[in-house]
Amino acid sequence: MTTEPPAAAVPPPSFAIVKRRLSFFGLTLDECIQVFFGGNAFVAVVVLALITYFLFREGSQFFGQNRQNLTVYRQAGLEYVDFMRRQEQAHTALTRGLFELRMRAVVDLTERQKLSLADANQRLAGFDDYAGRFDDAIGPLRGMVADLTEVATAIKTKFTINEDKMEERQQLLEAGRVAESEAVKVEAVDFERELAPILGTKEAYLEINRALKAEFATLLQRMPPAPTPALQVEVERFKVKVQAYLDTFPSIEANLAAWDYRRPVPLWKAFSAYLFGRQWLTASFWQDWYGVVPLFVGSLMVSAVALFLAIPLGVGAAVYVNQIASAREQRFIKPCIEFISAFPSVVLGFFGIAVLGEALRSMSQVTWLQWLPGFPIAERLNALTAGCLLGLIAIPTIFTLAEDALQNVPRSFKEASYALGATRLQTITRIVVPAGLSGIISAVLLGLGRVIGETMVVLLCAGNRIAIPDFTEGLGAFVQPVHTMTGIVAQEMGEVVRGGIHYRALFVVGIFLFFLSLGINFLAQKIVRRYRISVG
Repeated sequence: MTTEPPAAAVPPPSFAIVKRRLSFFGLTLDECIQVFFGGNAFVAVVVLALITYFLFREGSQFFGQNRQNLTVYRQAGLEYVDFMRRQEQAHTALTRGLFELRMRAVVDLTERQKLSLADANQRLAGFDDYAGRFDDAIGPLRGMVADLTEVATAIKTKFTINEDKMEERQQLLEAGRVAESEAVKVEAVDFERELAPILGTKEAYLEINRALKAEFATLLQRMPPAPTPALQVEVERFKVKVQAYLDTFPSIEANLAAWDYRRPVPLWKAFSAYLFGRQWLTASFWQDWYGVVPLFVGSLMVSAVALFLAIPLGVGAAVYVNQIASAREQRFIKPCIEFISAFPSVVLGFFGIAVLGEALRSMSQVTWLQWLPGFPIAERLNALTAGCLLGLIAIPTIFTLAEDALQNVPRSFKEASYALGATRLQTITRIVVPAGLSGIISAVLLGLGRVIGETMVVLLCAGNRIAIPDFTEGLGAFVQPVHTMTGIVAQEMGEVVRGGIHYRALFVVGIFLFFLSLGINFLAQKIVRRYRISVG
């Protein structure tokens, strides 16, 4: 007696038709499913390759353009004038320090010694005369720098205009609008002739320098005593700074003597000026500089604040939810933390501007908090404000991945610990967390990658000051405004000329960010794989 196969074993007609059509192309259904899902990895590789190609295509020409930028900087005499300009700026910094010393003396005299403001000013009359003489000493050099600045700027402007005319002439010739004989001739700039007024001031500069050395030596000897005993150390420190300033004169003179506008700028100089440059200065009448250091430092500072907040909160919440919380608490806490990632970053940025920044500045005015570094806060938008918000953004990433890492710790580890008489706290701190440490570290690294690539929050809340913070203030540097790599790209990309050096420089920042994020994620994935192997 034969039995009929069950009805479920007979494939439906539509399924049979699909199989027949696939067999017509020489593919089985399993192979098609494999191709479909396996193609995701291929698409990811293609997208990654296209992004890399696009970034390098747009940014690869920057260093050649930067080399040309530095070449013009040298040939037009701006580099020569900048040797003197730095000498003048160093004196300005010393003068500023002298007047800050006076302000501290006024505070000391009026608050501690209870003098009136008029009496304090009268006691500081001799100090004021000395500060005025110190400030006036640089007058001849300042006048020379001002005159040479006009000459060098005119040379650079003339060169730029000529370059534009030559480019326009070439475009007209290529378009066939004018013949070679009819095209406007553009004469190259004769830098040797144009630089003659600048180089002719060398002897006058040396004479000014000799007078400056004598004047400052006299000022050092005749410096009045400290206005108050509490400032004696500051006065001695100021004398050391003045002596160090005088010691730089021979090197400046040597640089001017060895300077030659014909010396070519090596290509490595274009790389080092970008990688180690401490200025990001664009649209300047004098010279544009593209140095990534202040942007990189700003990104690191904001990320450090974010991780300082996110690591203990994210990891602590993961440990509590995974090891201590009841099922009811888990159902409540996990969605709440993960819901934070649903907030748009621009909303968090508005919150930072309107609420958090102002709240931090108001809190810094409280008297009993004045001992904290950087308090009271002068700027409400700074690295601390942006870092706090980025820490909030990073918490869900760190929490989710760290909780998964703890969940994957074998249950036998905990059971063995309890069997040996360990308490729950001992089991968590000495068994569970160390066993999941690799996964927790990878969670932190992925949180760092999330933070360092954030744009809108830092653009709105970091203050956007392109300068390296004053680290002499210690932790107080974190309440100073900063700019970041992501912020500069978002802020300036819409305003640059396509194909220009500024445009290329922003793409190089993008390349830097791309490989930084790629390296962080690669390191995190490598740690995860090692963790899985060790657990397996």
